[in-house]
Amino acid sequence: MTATRPSDRYSSFSGIDCEGNAKVVVEHVLALIAQPAYANCFWDRFVLRLAEAGKLGARKADELCLACSHTYYIEELFESAGDAVGLAALARLEDECC
Repeated sequence: MTATRPSDRYSSFSGIDCEGNAKVVVEHVLALIAQPAYANCFWDRFVLRLAEAGKLGARKADELCLACSHTYYIEELFESAGDAVGLAALARLEDECC
């Protein structure tokens, strides 16, 4: 029986799904900002940059980069919405990937 070791980004990114972690966080952000109570021009710009990141061949920040570079804003959004699942996903993203 093989013992399972927790992932450790400082020794290797092996076994860490950073893109998947970022996708979960971004999905929570998009769900919240679709509600008028959480929408604002900052999140409008975030969505625009996210769309640019998806273009093939574009030298723009990708989803992981955007999520990691906006963690404080995302954390504030999740806290104000009471999104415990989003906060947990963000904490995992920060711990493993950012």
